[in-house]
Amino acid sequence: MKVKIYKQDGTATKKSVTLDEKVFGAEPNDHAIWLDVRRIQANARQGTHKAKERGEVAGSTRKLYRQKGTGNARSGSAKSPVRKSGGTIFGPKPRNYGIKVNRKTQHVARRSALAYKAKDNAIHVVENFDMETPSTSTLKGMLNGMELSGKSVLLLTGGHNGNVYHSGRNVPKMTVRNAADCSTLDIMKAQVVVMQEAAVDNLVSQLGNAEG
Repeated sequence: MKVKIYKQDGTATKKSVTLDEKVFGAEPNDHAIWLDVRRIQANARQGTHKAKERGEVAGSTRKLYRQKGTGNARSGSAKSPVRKSGGTIFGPKPRNYGIKVNRKTQHVARRSALAYKAKDNAIHVVENFDMETPSTSTLKGMLNGMELSGKSVLLLTGGHNGNVYHSGRNVPKMTVRNAADCSTLDIMKAQVVVMQEAAVDNLVSQLGNAEG
């Protein structure tokens, strides 16, 4: 599959790049995508919720009134869960929601996500560019030139560049990631994936020879 290469200003060049079929032409596996997205979202949960049980709330343990003869239901201390001041029955406790998914399955999921974008013609490639200083207008101009303004865009870079990341923060609906660190969820959430030429090479080297 061939896609044209754009300049940093969003205009098309006469060059094109062939996307590796092992990565961008793979048969999508929906179950692998579901497993990996579930893993990412579960691992992002803090799990710090906590409610006090009857042994942890403040208050006296004295029996409020005698067991029999009052005409009222029998009652224990003020800590009883049935009272307003009491503890919580089976309340939430801190826990780890994280789950594990095999690395092989993660690779299959990312290839599947990229294959879906390729089938929808939602992958664009730009020349490798760098920024000496942050410039939000530069990235906005690139999106306007590629007619992607207003869409949810994932920009994948070939390496870490702080100025590009800082610039992308101020562009609505844009997410900037290093190609080596992008996740299945990042790819699936975006309407369009824009990659630098170096990012394409990084993905092919990372996923093209991976098992799965």
